[in-house]
Amino acid sequence: MEHEAPHSLELLGLSFNPSNMLMITIASVIVFIIAVLGSRSLQMRPSGMQNFMEWLIDFVKGIINSTMDWKTGGRFLTLGLTIIMYVFVSNMLGLPFAIAIDHELWWKSPTADPTITLTLAVMVVVLTHFYAVKVKGAKSYGSDFFKPMKFMFPLKIIEEFANTLTLGLRLYGNIFAGEVLLGLLAAAGTVSVFAGVLSFLPMLVWQGFSIFVGVIQAFIFTMLTMVYMAHKISDEH
Repeated sequence: MEHEAPHSLELLGLSFNPSNMLMITIASVIVFIIAVLGSRSLQMRPSGMQNFMEWLIDFVKGIINSTMDWKTGGRFLTLGLTIIMYVFVSNMLGLPFAIAIDHELWWKSPTADPTITLTLAVMVVVLTHFYAVKVKGAKSYGSDFFKPMKFMFPLKIIEEFANTLTLGLRLYGNIFAGEVLLGLLAAAGTVSVFAGVLSFLPMLVWQGFSIFVGVIQAFIFTMLTMVYMAHKISDEH
């Protein structure tokens, strides 16, 4: 399976990966459609997509309530819903197939690229700092970097970088590894008819396992987002 990125697009001195731009857009459109279908024509006796959205809202509420009280954490419900839906959809996009044109991979999971996952992680960490200032005030927020002792400041800075790296790379590593193995199994199946028959069952099993991994990684990313948020806005450390 080829994992070579298409030729970059240059704009204002910046390089953009067209494959990433394509897959990010597709994932965003899918999430938007799901949200619209699940929230339009709301009824007292919900059906289909409304049932799914209500279940998902309750699920994210449970994640938030496990990390902070609802009075504080209720404002993050929309954030949690957006993250869990976007990460899950992104994780699933590359599972059915991959499309490579002229040895350039165009169709894949966006989260199989470290640039995407680290960007998501940076956005999450930046948001935790933003809400920490908003909820606690700049003075209280700044003093947290020197608690319980002043020499903790360098360690707190290292912790922020470590949280960002682990949050992004954990997601990337799991999704990328799954797609690579699926690609290897698919390539092995093209050697001969016999090899294709032998590789079919392992590929089917691994696809099922990859779906499970994709779901778990979406949950973990959302859970850690709320944990980091609770850590920042809480007065107790």
